[in-house]
Amino acid sequence: MAEKIEKEYAETPLMKQYFEIKTEHPDAILLFRIGDFYETFGKDAIFTAKVLNIVLTRRANGSGSYIELAGFPYHALDTYLHKLVQAGGKVAICEQLEDPKLTKKIVKRGITELITPGVAFNDKLLENGSNNFLAALHLLGKEIGISFLDVSTGQFFVSQGSDVYIKKLLQNFKPSEIIIQRNQNQEFKKLFGENYYLTTLDDWVFKSGFSNELLCKHFATNS
Repeated sequence: MAEKIEKEYAETPLMKQYFEIKTEHPDAILLFRIGDFYETFGKDAIFTAKVLNIVLTRRANGSGSYIELAGFPYHALDTYLHKLVQAGGKVAICEQLEDPKLTKKIVKRGITELITPGVAFNDKLLENGSNNFLAALHLLGKEIGISFLDVSTGQFFVSQGSDVYIKKLLQNFKPSEIIIQRNQNQEFKKLFGENYYLTTLDDWVFKSGFSNELLCKHFATNS
């Protein structure tokens, strides 16, 4: 689907750059910095205009084609970011990585921040007096492993048990986001319902070897 959209729209150098970056996080709302504005395009623009109640326009894109466009001034990011996260779940912020005045080519851009419901530091994304937990869950037959992390306070909890026990933990901790294996998506929904915001990762991320290597590297230890 992304390739079809790219062939249809990506005729100008700017839009080619946009879609190259968009493919890195196709499920995120991409805020694409152009000068003093964050712009969104295509389906992102339609969604953003509706959520933020801002004007939806169209941008010429060569050969008589157009693409939907909606944007806002960069200094209004704090005003709008929490609304997009609450409505869409994931927002990728793409900044200009060099001064436009110092290059004659298209400005180099890249994603500098990826915000999801469970990974939020902005005060406007957090509720006063309440934790904002990110959970990770791994189904191991009758035993289920789970962890909870609040990145804003540093609180971290781990546990394991039956699906009944895990369901109670989810009800108590009320995580705003849950990370699971991609191939366990349907099984999770069957056990715990579809009212949670899920982020799915490749199966190898949950392998003990990868986790062990990551922890050793983080804590600068051999084992």
